[in-house]
Parts: sequence; C-alpha cells; structure tokens
Amino acid sequence: MNASSPFTNALINETSPYLLQHAHNPVDWIPWSDRLFEKATQENKPILLSIGYAACHWCHVMERESFESEEVAAYMNAHFINVKVDREERPDVDHLYMDALQAMTGSGGWPLNIFLLPNGKPFYGGTYFPPKPIQNRASWIEVLKGVKEAFENNHSKLVEQANQLSSHLMQANIKINTTQQNAAFDLSFDKEHIQLMTTRVLQNADTQWGGFGNAPKFPQTFALQFLLRSYHVFKEETALQQVLLSLDKMIQGGIYDHLGGGFSRYSTDGQWQAPHFEKMLYDNALLISVLSEAYQITKKESYRLVIQDTIQFLTLELSNGNGIYYAALDADSEGVEGKFYTWSYDELKALIPENLFAGFCAYYQVQENGNWEHTNILWTQADYLISESDAFKQIKQKLFEVRAKRIRPALDHKIILSWNALTITALCKAAAALGNSQYLDKAITAMQWIENNMFNKEENYFYHTNTNGQNKSYAFLDDYAALIQAYISLQEITGDLRYLHKAKQWTEYVQLHFIDEEKVFFYFTAEYQKDVIIRKKDNYDGAQPSANAMMCYNLYYLANVFSEEDWKHQAEAMVEAMGKMILQYPSSFSYWAQSYYVMTMGFTEIISIGSIVKNSIFDIQSLFQPFKMMLISDQFDPGIPLLKGKEVYDNQYFMCIRGNCAAPVSNLNDFLTTINQVNY
Repeated sequence: MNASSPFTNALINETSPYLLQHAHNPVDWIPWSDRLFEKATQENKPILLSIGYAACHWCHVMERESFESEEVAAYMNAHFINVKVDREERPDVDHLYMDALQAMTGSGGWPLNIFLLPNGKPFYGGTYFPPKPIQNRASWIEVLKGVKEAFENNHSKLVEQANQLSSHLMQANIKINTTQQNAAFDLSFDKEHIQLMTTRVLQNADTQWGGFGNAPKFPQTFALQFLLRSYHVFKEETALQQVLLSLDKMIQGGIYDHLGGGFSRYSTDGQWQAPHFEKMLYDNALLISVLSEAYQITKKESYRLVIQDTIQFLTLELSNGNGIYYAALDADSEGVEGKFYTWSYDELKALIPENLFAGFCAYYQVQENGNWEHTNILWTQADYLISESDAFKQIKQKLFEVRAKRIRPALDHKIILSWNALTITALCKAAAALGNSQYLDKAITAMQWIENNMFNKEENYFYHTNTNGQNKSYAFLDDYAALIQAYISLQEITGDLRYLHKAKQWTEYVQLHFIDEEKVFFYFTAEYQKDVIIRKKDNYDGAQPSANAMMCYNLYYLANVFSEEDWKHQAEAMVEAMGKMILQYPSSFSYWAQSYYVMTMGFTEIISIGSIVKNSIFDIQSLFQPFKMMLISDQFDPGIPLLKGKEVYDNQYFMCIRGNCAAPVSNLNDFLTTINQVNY
C-alpha cells in the first residue's frame, strides 16, 4: 500500500482480545455497530463480515496469510465495508450469520467470512479461505473479486438470493413454535419414550474409546448427564458404563492436561489423544458438573482428583484474582498450535531421572520421534491413578514448573456472564459432591462479582461481557438463563432463600423482554436491542446448552417453587413443541431431554426449616438426586408457596413427589435412607 492511501483500522479502541489482535492489520476494520448498515448504504458497498474468537487457530492462520497482506487489504478497503466481530462478544450476530452460512453451504465454522448487502442480508459466505487456490478451494482474493463483480453486475440476483435466505432464516424461527402443530406429533410424558431416547443416544456411542461418533470428538456432557439419569431411574448399566468409559478415556487422553489440569475444547481424533489445544471456561465448567455427578454415583477417586485439579486450573490460569473467570486460553503459542503443552523426547529425557524415564514414556505414550506431529502429547491408556504415585507426581510437578517458563498461550481476558454462571453451577455441584465448602465460597464470590460489576442498576439489566473493567453488550438469553440456573444452584446448597427470589425476578424479566409472539419460546436478544436484522430463537444443544432449553428447565422448577401455573404450562408447551426433535435426535437435544425427564418423573421435593437441619445440606447434597428440588433453610419464608404448612414442623425433613408428601422425619440418617429408596 502506498503512502497516499493510509488505512484507518478502527479496532484499536475495542476491548475484545480478538478484535485487538486485528487492530494493526492494514484492513479498514470496523466493529459491529447500529450505524453499520447506514454506512454501507451510503457508500453502496457490500459488507464483509468476518467473525472469529481469540483462541481460534484458523482465525490466526487467515489473518497471517490474508489480512496482514497490504495488497489484499487494499482491495478489501476499496470495495467492501470490513467488519470484525468477536463471536463470544456478540453471539447473537454469530448465531444469525452462522445459520445463514449453514443454510447456504451445509456446513460452518470459524473464521466465518460472510458477505452481506448494505441492509445486512447475507448472500454468500464461507469459513477459511487460503491465500492461493488449493484442492478446488478458491483463494481469498478470488472470492473478493467474484463478490465485487456480482455486486456490481448481478445486483438484482444477489438481492433475490439475500431475500430468499433471510426469509428462510425467519421461517426457521417460526418453525420452532409450530413443530407440534405442523408435525401433528403428540408427545406424552412416559417412561417408554425415555427408554427409546436412551437407546438412541447409546446407538451413537463409541464403546471402545468412549464418547459419541467419530472424530472430531467433543465431550457432549449433556448426553452423558442424560445417561446418568437413565441409570438412576432404570438402573441401566449400559448407560452408566458408557458415561464412565467416556470420562475415563477423556481423563486419560491428551484432551486433559495431565500437568496443569483442565480440558481442551475437543479432540481431533477418536481416541482423545490430540486435542485442539484451546481451553474454554464453559467446557471446563460443564465437565466439572458431569464429573461431580459421576462421583456422586461411583465415589471414584480419579474423578475427585480431576475435579480438584480442574478447579485449580481455573483458579490459577483463568481467574482474575477477584473470584471471576476469564474466557479462554489460546491453542497457539509462538504461532504454533500446542507448542506450550507438548514435549520432545530429548527434553523429557533431560528432565526425568534415568531410572524412571522408561516407565514414564511407556505410561504417557512418549515416542522418540513423537506421538503427534514430531512431538509428544502426554496421554495414557492405563489407569489414571497410576499417575498419582509419588514418583510420577514429582516428575509431573517438575515438568509443570519447566513448562511454566515457556511463552504462554494468549489469554482471552473477556469475562462472559453466561460462562461464569455455568461455572458457578459447576462449583456448586463440585462442592456438593465432594463436600468441599471452599468451592461453595468460590461460587458465592463469583456471583457477588457479577452482581457488583456487570449489572446496570440505573436501567436494570445485566451486561454480556466485561473486559478490563468495561462492560459491553446487553446480556443475551443464555446469560439470563445460566444466571437463573446459578441462583437456583446456590440456593440449594446454601439454604439462602434470597437466591430463589432473584431467580424468580430475572425469570420475570426474561418473560417481559425476550418472549416471542406466541408466548412460548424466547428470542436470543431482548426487544430493546435493535442492531440485528432478525431476532433468532436457538433450540439446539451444542457445545453449550440451548438458552431456550435452560429457560424451559428454569421455568418448570420455579413454577413448582412459586406455584406459577402459567410458567409450568409454558415449559410443558416448549417440550411438547420440541418433542419430535428430542425423541428422534436426543443426542443433539439432550439438555431438552433432561426437562422431559423431570416432567415425566416429577420433582423430588426435599424441604426442611430449622437451624439444626441447615447443617445437613452437604450430607443430603452428596447424594445423586437429579430430579430434586431442595429447600432447606433456617428461616421460614412466607413468599415461597412450596414451604406453606411446613413451618410448624421445626427441624424435620419432608420428602414430597408430585405433591404427595411422606410423613416428616427427624433423624437425618433415616431421611437419607428414605431419599435413596425413591422408586421411580
């Protein structure tokens, strides 16, 4: 680019680490804003929307190859309005245009590069494009020239395509609401359907290496939790064994960090050996949750250790030091994926005592020429507890200290409300399973931080992200859904009923600002957010639970606590409308399936009031009771209908199922026995 045409990259004032990574590109990047479409219309240029995130490996690759090229940037600047979006900062924008790309091409991923008309309607897109054409894939510059040519010479055709695609996206929204009516599908709540779902989840199970399907392999924690519920209700041993196999193989695999704790996002192979090395907060939160449930059932020592080490990882590497957690660690360091985590044979030989070296290499699959891309990932196919022997622990600690001196992967220091709320729930589950009050303290501290730093008191809403003390974006549906879930989880393990009132308060807020026209599902964005062309309604349980699925469970739970019949009917209507999808594809809708489960089985209400019984919360919480509603407090609250009539039975325990209550019990051990004998 010559001196007469300086670039004006507007990302330098942003807070997102991903946007700041692109702030010195010669591309005239601008962030997403409510003035974007006005600018594009005035200049009569197509919009190039490029979406990624800080820990995205191929995003970095495309930046180096194309966005840092002055020749490519000059063409982009001359013919496009170039917009960079952090998918984690604006998941609503990402959801909308990822759906568009998948409708166009049948696949998706990041970086997401999609071309829009000046009014924001999409007409063409793809993911990674190479700098030169390879294997029938056009180069980035060829794509740019083709889009420019089409925009200038076939504009009416592009408008027709964009209108059709936008109409399709709108119809996909409406389809969620009319599934039951259109398909004439009657979903009755019965055990036979649950057994069919269990069979279908297990049909896709990898019975050798754990998990589901082929590579790339994701943890699929909701499917594992669904199977744990099937074991709990039906004593389905196959379901339990698949969960334990999956967790054991993940713990043994390279997807788990054997030196520092914590899990990577997914495995690139079917054996969990070679991860995509980025570590995300939400993945670790969800895995802590399912490991805690598995520990409640099995008391397996390896699960306790991995829960502890993963929480330690969150504390050491993702905590801001004040009780809240950052978003992610990058997959790359020094421009190489996994470099921070992998070892050469010679490095290990120099660090490990000679008498232990051969045994260490055999256990962790270390090879002289490397077990992955000429280097070594530590992973094993043997019992995880072997690595906890004194000799191995000393070696691992030494390697951890040496590794800590390397150049570290970049830290994405965004604080995301929904991910932290999922972490609060995970910490509550870990505290319950392990009887560890320190984990509960961490959960309470994180919630206090959110309330003190991410809440707009004047206008009464939460923010989605906080980065370097700056709040960005209105909170989305998943933020509120996970927050409500976290309040429920906190109440169940603290006995502080104020958390339940907060859960109810923010459920009422979601009903007011996110509900759709049919009063059944919720939009991902609030009605006061005006900078997206379509308000999406998500329903798919992917790496994170669908926000609508979380709200469905929240509604059903709180409806029973507060006698809100409208909420109960709405939750049931949501599951009935989703019924065909849940029944046919339970692996893809397994958080939804958990709501179906509880609607079929009914909640087990565990209720008690008194100063003595409050001390028994951890004893009761140590049990695996996935359908419980637990209100044990030292004070009666007349504002909670579920407690009505129980206040006169001081320090006695009630267990009720579907409104039928057994006689109150005074002795804790007798009550624990009663809970364990619940017959479904």
